[in-house]
Amino acid sequence: MLPSREMGAKSLKPPRLILHNFLTSEECKELEFIHKSSSTVGYRPNVFSTTLSHLIATNSSPFLIPFVPIREKLKEKVENFFGCEYELCIEFTGLISWCRGACIGWHSDDNRPYLKQRHFTAVCYLNSYGKDFKGGLFHFQDGEPTTLVPMAGDVAIYTADSCNIHAVDEIIEGERLTLTLWFSRDSAHDEDAKLISLLSKTMLHCSINMPEVKPPMLASINMYWFSLDLASHQQLGFDICLARMHVLGFDVCSCQAEGLLSDSTEILMEPLQLVRGKELFKQDFVNILHALQAVQFHHWKGSDLPNVQSEVQPGDVVRLSKSQQEAVRSLKSQFLKDHQAVEMIFSCTTTCSRNEQNFDWERFSATIVALKDYCCKLHKELLMSLPYWRSHGIIYSVPPEYS
Repeated sequence: MLPSREMGAKSLKPPRLILHNFLTSEECKELEFIHKSSSTVGYRPNVFSTTLSHLIATNSSPFLIPFVPIREKLKEKVENFFGCEYELCIEFTGLISWCRGACIGWHSDDNRPYLKQRHFTAVCYLNSYGKDFKGGLFHFQDGEPTTLVPMAGDVAIYTADSCNIHAVDEIIEGERLTLTLWFSRDSAHDEDAKLISLLSKTMLHCSINMPEVKPPMLASINMYWFSLDLASHQQLGFDICLARMHVLGFDVCSCQAEGLLSDSTEILMEPLQLVRGKELFKQDFVNILHALQAVQFHHWKGSDLPNVQSEVQPGDVVRLSKSQQEAVRSLKSQFLKDHQAVEMIFSCTTTCSRNEQNFDWERFSATIVALKDYCCKLHKELLMSLPYWRSHGIIYSVPPEYS
């Protein structure tokens, strides 16, 4: 990691700290993968979010592991800078992305009665202004620096009160991604205690000796439905999981495609196969989230894999039949009703060719194997860490020698 350059002084008001290159490029990309594999429609227009409790609820608990060292480092920075060592707990951790049209005016982060427990804020930028999105500059109302230009790896730390009133410009293009944490002096709002309780319930029967990695499970289908126009929410919207795959050049086909041409909101919760152009990859994915994980992992790691021998067997990739083509079109007409909005919200920064003759299915198949290994590694680390978390009542990086 490049050395951090710190700006700020405790004696100056308003108190804030800007850290450059605090996160590595790989840490940023890993969190981006998690968010684009797991996010739901967020709390504001054109905003999408991934919370740690949501990851647990959707069988994606292993994805908590990459957050752990980052949360620790940020908490230490906040406590040291503001002189409140051992006084703080983490109140909230979340990945938040802002897409075209999203913005927020002047406000403080504790500006509601139910937010008064928030004392400090840390915003980690996971992608970069100009490269990944346009617009979305961060402005403080008073003091220096006045404006922050989001760059991947940088972090802004500041008090959550009216000393640091701020705003974010409207996103003009792309998707602006952050990891946001709030810290509190009130232990009644300790996020760790809630997460440990949830993990203890969901992983009650898991064993370190038999670590079964479960596929992801969708929350309510409505949590993935996005529309620019609330007045015609169902008529002119789209499923964000299918949309994120579509902009990367993939579609899906139901494993029972021949009989699923009628309207059914349950299709995306059932087994699916991936489609690219007119080719069908005949591997079953448990649901749309499972397929989305594979596509996003390929987008993140596919080009980094060493040269791979063929993992694709004869018959693994076949031409779509006419009935399957019709099934794909029918599914898209139901779940991608507003194609213009899909391209506007999730526009790709790179051109995604749908020419199946140029697509490396062997590398994609190897990526799926790598994804399984990645999830298994995280799952084992989670199983090893959870007893220590329960014992100490805090989520922290358990030293490898204790495994």
